[in-house]
Order: sequence, then C-alpha cells, then structure tokens
Amino acid sequence: MYQTYLFDMDGTVLDTAGDLCDAVNHTLRAYGYPPRTQQQIIDATGNGAARLMAASLPEGEATADFEKILADYKAYYQAHNCVRTAPYPGIPELLSALQRRGAKVAIVSNKPHGAAAALGQRFFPGVPVWGESAERARKPAPDMVRHALAALDADAATAVYVGDSEVDVATAQNAGLPLIAVTWGFRSADALRQCGAAQIAATAEDILTF
Repeated sequence: MYQTYLFDMDGTVLDTAGDLCDAVNHTLRAYGYPPRTQQQIIDATGNGAARLMAASLPEGEATADFEKILADYKAYYQAHNCVRTAPYPGIPELLSALQRRGAKVAIVSNKPHGAAAALGQRFFPGVPVWGESAERARKPAPDMVRHALAALDADAATAVYVGDSEVDVATAQNAGLPLIAVTWGFRSADALRQCGAAQIAATAEDILTF
C-alpha cells in the first residue's frame, strides 16, 4: 500500500462541474458574451481559473478587461462554490479508510487557494488542501506536489498522485510519482489511457486495491 495519497480536487474528490459552469456563464453574461455549455467548460478545466476563463472568451487572454473579468469570476465562484458541488460517491469513506490505515492524505488543486481551502474544510475537514497561489507554480509543474510532500513530511518513494485529467497525468510524471487515474471525473478512461495513465480506478473503492 502507498503511504501518502495526494488527490486532485475538481473531478477527482469533488464534482464541481455545476458550480464552475454557473460561475463562468454568470461572468460571461455580465460582460455580454455568450454562455458556454457545461461540457465546453469541463473540457477547459484543470489548468487554473485564468486558463478556464481565457478558454471561455472568444479572444482569450487578449480580451479587453480580461483581468477584471477574471477577478469577477473568482469573486462570484468563491461566493457560490457550494451550491451544487458535492463529493463523488465513496470519496469521504475512501479518505477516512486511508487515514485509518495510517496513510497521509492531502488535496492539491489548481483552483484558487481560497476556494480550494474552503471546499476542503466543508467536505473533508482535517484533510490538508493546497490551491493555486503566487508562491507555487500551478500543476502540471511539480511545485505544489513537492510542497505538499514536504509539509506532510512524506517520502515521495511511497507516495501516489490521484487525478482525473491529462493535467494530472503530467503532474504525476513531472513530480516523479505513480498515478492512479479516475474515470468518474472530467475525462474518460480512453482519454486517460491515451495520455499515459496506466493504473485506472472506476470507483473510489478501487483505489484501496492498488
């Protein structure tokens, strides 16, 4: 058994698709842009708030007032990030089971740190959470994973990263960790295999078997 489990947040431990979609489209409408479908928004997740909003705007980061639009999106999402968000089936039980076994557990997310920390405290109290901040490069850079390992006083040789997207596959590779990819999130099993995932879990309980 691995001794440390680092989990992605969106699409891995929390189903955040509904609230992300609502926040993006609220912001787009406020500035006169057409809304995006939930699938379009899901496809753009994984690389942080700035990349998400850039992918949702016709002119991307070249959009006039992009920084203001991004700030408004972050503020709206921070205030409305628990309307439809909920843990995926079996996730709270999985985290508790790992902790009972003596494993170290944490969450590392490209979501802004304030939102990530608030969601972690609400749904997984006692589990450390690190989100995007100025101090650490966002995933797939290994910085956030390495910071979490150091903060947990964990050995990378016995750690595993758990995620649901191509960003997570690359994060694990860049950090030198094995990956458990999950299929209940924002990417399909085929898409995960195509970007290099070898261990794939179809249910939360499957993670206990690797």
